[in-house]
Amino acid sequence: MGLTSGFEELFEDAPCGFLVTDADGAIRLANRTFLAMTGHRAEDLVGRARVQDLLPVGDRIFYETHFAPLLALQSSAREIAVDFRRAAGDRLPVLLNAVMKGDPAGPREIWICVFAATDRRSYEQELLLARQRAEHSEKEARELAGILQASFIPPGLPRVDGLDLAGIYRPAGLGDEVGGDFYDMYETHDGWALVIGDVSGKGAEAAVVTSLARYTLRAAPAREPTPSAILASLHHAVVRERTDRFVTVAYAQVSLPPGGGCLLTLSLGGHPQPVHLTGAGASRVGRPGTLLGMLRRLNLSDVTVEVRPGESVVFFTDGVIEARRDSELFGEERMERALLEARDDSASDIAGRLLQEVSAYQSGVLSDDVAIVVLKVPDEARHREGAGP
Repeated sequence: MGLTSGFEELFEDAPCGFLVTDADGAIRLANRTFLAMTGHRAEDLVGRARVQDLLPVGDRIFYETHFAPLLALQSSAREIAVDFRRAAGDRLPVLLNAVMKGDPAGPREIWICVFAATDRRSYEQELLLARQRAEHSEKEARELAGILQASFIPPGLPRVDGLDLAGIYRPAGLGDEVGGDFYDMYETHDGWALVIGDVSGKGAEAAVVTSLARYTLRAAPAREPTPSAILASLHHAVVRERTDRFVTVAYAQVSLPPGGGCLLTLSLGGHPQPVHLTGAGASRVGRPGTLLGMLRRLNLSDVTVEVRPGESVVFFTDGVIEARRDSELFGEERMERALLEARDDSASDIAGRLLQEVSAYQSGVLSDDVAIVVLKVPDEARHREGAGP
């Protein structure tokens, strides 16, 4: 290939390496820039080596199976990242731009521009390492969130004679943030306490307030006589914490009279009213009260609810009724319909059915944490009739 003297200097000292090869990669010309980049001598390359001979094994395979066929098919290739082996034995990261010249029916040659990509490759490697570190940190954050959240949810509710109990919790989204939903059931001096609550927001601060709420509620029955007094105690504890978080709680004292069934003495601190499922339908129980940890004046009350054999009370957090699809909420009507369809089932099946409906409404990805607790009084007489002789 002839070059006029006017272009020779431009070719030799171009700001990028330049190679001219045969169609099979045999090097016919290599400019001074390329030689300076790689440390090779012209007499060792021109007429003696092919481009692929200067590549490490992996890049050589790539050249022969991808780069060369792409050139033959499209007559050009852009920004192909490979490494050249320098004369000293180390590697030089480069980007190749190439065009195929000549008549397809006759001899053809390849013009290749070679751009050093050391800085770019280092930057890409830094990005890759940063991404790997971020993914590792994200994994650790999810694991930590799971561990913290597990401390707010008991591994299982206690077995209580005369009651069928079930609790379910599902985090929002991927579960990589600590949510504020919690529930608990524990024995007290005069029966059992059943608690479900929700701390506003997510993250570390919400976790601190959630932990405070759980332990305050467990300790308060030793000092306070009623559910409303226990919730007032939690309210003052949250206020003393000087946080901008607030808490909603449904607290029920559960007693089991000798004649069967159970009695719930219920107080609501800003929490949604539980649903009482009976043979006659579904009704809401409890008197709405003020949020805890937010307002100076409290309005809390106690309501006693009788739960007869075959009946259930379903406690839930606002992630159920406020589940959103586009701009429409799941709402109370859908919730009650799902619960009525499952009211003859076990406590576990009732909770599972409601969670399934909420999840399906949001295409399987919850927009908010969901906690559900079901207390059911089994109808032993009906169970015996169904079992037969």
